[in-house]
Amino acid sequence: MLTVLPMTSINSHLNYTSIRNQTMSLAAPLSAEDCCVQAMPDASPVKWHLAHTTWFFETFVLESWELEFKPYHSAFRVLFNSYYNAIGDKHPRSQRGMLSRPSLDEVMAYRANVDQRIQALLVSNIDNQALLQMIELGLHHEQQHQELMLSDIKYLLSLNPLFPSYKNISESVEPPNELRTKLPKSTKDLMWCNFDAGLVQLGRNSSENKSENTEFFFDNETPRHQVYLQAYKLASRLVTNSEYAQFIAEGGYQQAQYWLSEGWDWRKAQDRHHPLYWVKENNVWNEFTLNGLAPLNPDQPVVHISYFEADAYARWAEARLPTEAEWENAAANLPLKGHFSDSGLFHPMPDQDLYNLLSPDGLTQMFGDVWEWTQSSYAPYPGFRAKADAVGEYNGKFMVNQYVLRGGSCVTPVNHLRASYRNFFPAHACWQFSGIRLAR
Repeated sequence: MLTVLPMTSINSHLNYTSIRNQTMSLAAPLSAEDCCVQAMPDASPVKWHLAHTTWFFETFVLESWELEFKPYHSAFRVLFNSYYNAIGDKHPRSQRGMLSRPSLDEVMAYRANVDQRIQALLVSNIDNQALLQMIELGLHHEQQHQELMLSDIKYLLSLNPLFPSYKNISESVEPPNELRTKLPKSTKDLMWCNFDAGLVQLGRNSSENKSENTEFFFDNETPRHQVYLQAYKLASRLVTNSEYAQFIAEGGYQQAQYWLSEGWDWRKAQDRHHPLYWVKENNVWNEFTLNGLAPLNPDQPVVHISYFEADAYARWAEARLPTEAEWENAAANLPLKGHFSDSGLFHPMPDQDLYNLLSPDGLTQMFGDVWEWTQSSYAPYPGFRAKADAVGEYNGKFMVNQYVLRGGSCVTPVNHLRASYRNFFPAHACWQFSGIRLAR
């Protein structure tokens, strides 16, 4: 992993406290029962997320730098290890929901203990850049789990026939008066934004020269390299609920010609006829959100779409999904503005949202709202080398049978993202906040 902006001890204290407190705030609306349940093998209980993110700091920071280190609890090394084979044994992922012990209170005490020790370590290691870089990696790791917590609890609550809300969430955020006149009155017609053919630079420079590095990035974003792109077009905005509903109404889920073979098998095995959280009542579509069941907003971006569904929709729309190189080339010079978790709404918004004004290229919603599927397999960039230590297992080992998503979502912290960020999931995954931007 790489951190590229040298951190001061003061910044480390502030960032550590802020991000760790945000995790606790996300868990606050939940009961102990909510926090213990594992709704499916791909999801984890909130209690496990709270413990695992703490395990990361204990294992990779305290164990390496704390004098006279002693583990908080020796069993936690196995219980809350996710996939780090170099660390040792792991509790089976599919059985994380069986861990009724330790209790939620014990996990909270574990977090408090490790937080106190990390803060003391920062005081005594004010200029230790290796320590500060590992802490920064741990904080970005924690932000990934903040997003997973919201995705996982949404899936869990959706299985409850009462359709409970995670918490009461404001319906809208009013823009400042001076900007209201600049907002479109309704969802704009989809336009096509043109990009010329040519060589483009993608990824990040992994140089250790601090003068060349300005912000944190993960190792899978390196090294910076050249790619030749043919001329292409990107849709100006994301695909909306109303557009996807038309795909459903015209039999998109019943026509095999739009689907990859594996996708068609997945659709039949899942008996899937619509996006994950859509619910039809009295012939009207509703959508389960973290605020409970709500009428489907036709102008909002369609969300919780698998790669299989995104690819099928693109074929039906006589388009395709963009490559990750096309997406990054288009987004590289755009400001990092969008609808993120910082708003507290935790649901995609229509493209007239304050933060999605047209870019100079005509693109909206490139950051935030939904993670955008690309047609690119998650693979190493030319010259990529994973580190040999346990932290090197963070990204490189997953470079098979996954597709890349770009841009972040409405449950992603804004300070966690950049244009080069590569998210990745298997083609069947749809409990994440994933959606569609078309390309040609």
